[in-house]
Amino acid sequence: MFNNQAYSANKSAIAAEAQTYATQVVQFYKTPKSQGGLGGDLGTGGETVVKSIHDYLGWETEADAPGATSESGAFTVTSASATAVIITGKGNAVRNGKNPQVVTTVTFPAGTITAVLSDVGDEEDDG
Repeated sequence: MFNNQAYSANKSAIAAEAQTYATQVVQFYKTPKSQGGLGGDLGTGGETVVKSIHDYLGWETEADAPGATSESGAFTVTSASATAVIITGKGNAVRNGKNPQVVTTVTFPAGTITAVLSDVGDEEDDG
């Protein structure tokens, strides 16, 4: 019973944290370039935009450990295109060999944020 509660709490925590990061990405997108933001333009996306977002969020940009870790889990920007940024978070809790995962998509120019929660094992982890 406790394991189920801890797992559910971890799932909720990574979802909330990913939402916060997504909101910060929207802010970065809307911030003028003259003030260090993207100026409403993701360009063609790609690794340069991913690195810029990681830098803005204060996340690691090293190839072997990109992103951020917290008490809840690990987060990274898994992709950026001209119209969307995807943030993936994987929780620390384990139940039946699986971890909670959230994939949060920020769609531009509207800045719409959507999240999909799931349970993944290491072999299924694409983030």
